Amino acid sequence: MRYGIAVFPSKNLQDIANSYRKRYDSHYSKIPPHLTLKESFEAEEEDIPQYIEAVREVAAISKPFDLEVYKFSSFHPVTNTIYMKVKDNEELLTLQERLNSGKLSQEQEYQFVPHITIGQDIENDECSDVFGRLKLESIYHKEKIDRFQLLYQLENGTWTVYETFLLGAKED
Repeated sequence: MRYGIAVFPSKNLQDIANSYRKRYDSHYSKIPPHLTLKESFEAEEEDIPQYIEAVREVAAISKPFDLEVYKFSSFHPVTNTIYMKVKDNEELLTLQERLNSGKLSQEQEYQFVPHITIGQDIENDECSDVFGRLKLESIYHKEKIDRFQLLYQLENGTWTVYETFLLGAKED
């Protein structure tokens, strides 16, 4: 089965993202707006309890963090993806690193760039046009994130929450 780890922002930020996603994101109906912490991976169902224990340990020693969206950006020309850029911060980067090392280590296709996708699988010209317009718009949103989710993919391609993990459940 296919799994992944992500943060779901507040409804307010999801509404902003969805106002773009419904037009420009081919995955709009498959998963709500999110910040991916761990790329999708394959795992056998019998291995998930051990995996969850490792994720729970990471969550317990990790701190809540600020999710701060401050501009629109794009991965073009590598991929025709447009996103809301999330400002790097120590807690977020440490959490992502922990979720991708040790027992949870896996090969990553791309370097971690904190973002919330609002458009993907767009034709070159449309991607350039949409991003050109969005670069002129200002966006700013900040919220505190205190949890993340382990997700799994259903046969129809949609993603659903397997378990939610609270950050900082254990004090240093």
